[in-house]
Amino acid sequence: MATNLKVVAQTHATETKKEEKIVDYIKSIKDLEDAMEPFKEQKRELKKNYVENGWLTKEEISSAVRAFRLMKGEVDLDQMRDFFNLYERTKVI
Repeated sequence: MATNLKVVAQTHATETKKEEKIVDYIKSIKDLEDAMEPFKEQKRELKKNYVENGWLTKEEISSAVRAFRLMKGEVDLDQMRDFFNLYERTKVI
């Protein structure tokens, strides 16, 4: 019986540590997101500035951002073009 109580106590301690780690992780994520908010606001203001000045449309900005993300992600542009051409021919979506 004492062995069973020891196993239960260890399991409870492990679960408690896991819960503490989850709480710590959530707190860290919240802190990071709070720290990133000023930069997100800067991005919104930059986009707004370009649109208001007539330098780019919202659609052009969206396309530029997609292109940036594709290049950053090291996407195979030849493969992307092939998929795009296939889509254009079949209109699957």
